[in-house]
Amino acid sequence: MGSSLVALGAALVATGVLGRVGRRVGLPTIPLFMLAGVVLGPHTPGLHLVHDPSELELVATVGLVLLLFYLGLEFSLDELRGGGRRLFFASALFLVVNVGAGLAFGAALGWGGREALVIAGAVGISSSAIVTKLLVELGRLTRPETRVILAVIVVEDLFLALYLALLQPLLADTTSGVDALLSIGKAVGFLAALALLARFGAPAVGRLLDTGDNELLTISFVGLAVLVAGAAEEFGVSGAIGAFLIGLVLAKGPSRARIARLVHPIRDVFGALFFYAFGVAIDPGEVRSVAGPIVIAVALTMAGTVAVGVVVARLYGLDRGAARNLAFTMLARGEFSLIVAALAAAAGLDSRIGPFVAGYVLVFAVGAPLLVAKGTGPASAARPGIAA
Repeated sequence: MGSSLVALGAALVATGVLGRVGRRVGLPTIPLFMLAGVVLGPHTPGLHLVHDPSELELVATVGLVLLLFYLGLEFSLDELRGGGRRLFFASALFLVVNVGAGLAFGAALGWGGREALVIAGAVGISSSAIVTKLLVELGRLTRPETRVILAVIVVEDLFLALYLALLQPLLADTTSGVDALLSIGKAVGFLAALALLARFGAPAVGRLLDTGDNELLTISFVGLAVLVAGAAEEFGVSGAIGAFLIGLVLAKGPSRARIARLVHPIRDVFGALFFYAFGVAIDPGEVRSVAGPIVIAVALTMAGTVAVGVVVARLYGLDRGAARNLAFTMLARGEFSLIVAALAAAAGLDSRIGPFVAGYVLVFAVGAPLLVAKGTGPASAARPGIAA
């Protein structure tokens, strides 16, 4: 227990100190948190504040849950439903270009068919956690392109939920057709139940949690977010997706504004630990062995995402600065890519998958925040919504 407490305390101190340094020189904290994990983790020479990455696994998972829960709170389901053809086209374009390029690239590598499916998911989906943290940290929640970014991110997350539900049975060679269908059915059924709850039961859930005592309200919504995330995992769905959906539910309740305010400090603490733990798990030596494929994948993703970002910005009537912010923000890759890589490792797929995904994610997890922070454009006069 003592070593775990030391690891946790050291992680918080290290991220706090580096975050303050980053703020003074104008850098976002996300890449600094992750680089702190790499430098102070067990895979690099020098001081090791964490010797076993598993010591931070639970708190890092809670950080991911709270980040996605906050995203659900901040997003309007009504706006998503009212997105119309523009939202469908924008989301489909990002998915087709990035997932399609990932699938073609994975097949070209020749590592295997199932490996190609994993690579497609790992390189094709933006990181909700990093995008959310980045938009909040840079104060861009009110910018015109932000509503478009969040809308596309939500659609990508919903796509990912179905993708993971289908991928897990496909990665298990020994799973029978009946078992695979049952697994997929359980996952889809759970998602459908949460979607129905968000649509019809949100006011009742909100009233159930509503209380004038901030302490009891905080205990209740954190417990609910973690509970639903755990239930999602049991049904074969990413816990992050479950947390996001229950955030959508509470967003329509009477305590939404108070919950959003109360979750801020908790989200920031555990979110920092999530990004730090991600860096701790990266072994730079293994990443170097797949540097060639990483460079190619990064180039493909940048070309595809920037091109789609320009098209989507024009579709919504955004100016050049907003288009640049949209494209650079959508480059972020993170937690979901790592989830997919973990599934590949558990299934015994090609051992190069893990280092490849880690290196690829690190490039964009560090690079995207820096590009967004430095590529600030003038705000548009208009603030077009998601609706068509």
